[in-house]
Amino acid sequence: MSVRGAFGELANRDQLWPFLMPARGARVDVSKQVLLYIEDLSVSFDGFKAINNLNLYINDGELRCLIGANGAGKTTLMDIITGKTHPDTGAVYFGQNIDLLGRSEAEIAELGIGRKFQKPTVFEAQTVYANLELSMRAEKGIMASLGSRLTGEKRDRIDQVLATIGLSDERALAAGALSHGQKQWLEIGMLLIADPRLLLVDEPVAGMTAQETERTAELLTSLAGERTVVVVEHDMEFVRSIARTVTVLHQGSVLAEGTMEQVQNDPKVIEVYLGDEH
Repeated sequence: MSVRGAFGELANRDQLWPFLMPARGARVDVSKQVLLYIEDLSVSFDGFKAINNLNLYINDGELRCLIGANGAGKTTLMDIITGKTHPDTGAVYFGQNIDLLGRSEAEIAELGIGRKFQKPTVFEAQTVYANLELSMRAEKGIMASLGSRLTGEKRDRIDQVLATIGLSDERALAAGALSHGQKQWLEIGMLLIADPRLLLVDEPVAGMTAQETERTAELLTSLAGERTVVVVEHDMEFVRSIARTVTVLHQGSVLAEGTMEQVQNDPKVIEVYLGDEH
């Protein structure tokens, strides 16, 4: 049986790859309470320095928000952490013991780092449940598991994730019929199936209603602690609602870091980013 025959649209491996290699429970040394070390990081594109001697440390179990104007280096930083872009200089470590540089995107995902892009990439012709089932089946390879049945333990895991993302009642609904916010939650669920240690989330509330934004804040807050969550966002009200620590990037470097109140009142931040909103 072909992948297309079983799942139709799911045959596109470019769409599948983020879910093909779930976390394997790699032993990460967090004895210093830091999960992600980024030191002296720099990368240039055609003479433009997208990341400029960046130093950043993310604690184990925290929810960190990254903010900054367009071009501040937020997406490039995510690309480097996940292996999509290789820096010119610097170091990126997962815990004290795992060097991420030089590893492929799939290898980094397998270590326990999941990334959610701004635009949801769910499989719209499939049900909500099938989207999560596909993500779970990918653990052993789609081709090897198409004819197998999910164990009771795995079905329980899907039910648990459905409850976490608030889509238990929509389990039989086609993903394409979900609202924009619900699609975002489903994609987060597809990553949670793999139980990542670090979850990178890019602009999760863009285009959401006020109610969806509030629910997303609750979801991301609930995930922190058990795992580490890094959120890139432009919506300052949303950031205020979830962040304990905010890092402000500017021209590829850390401009300021602290509570939302601290960075909001930092003269440098007011000048280059918050501006009139302050």
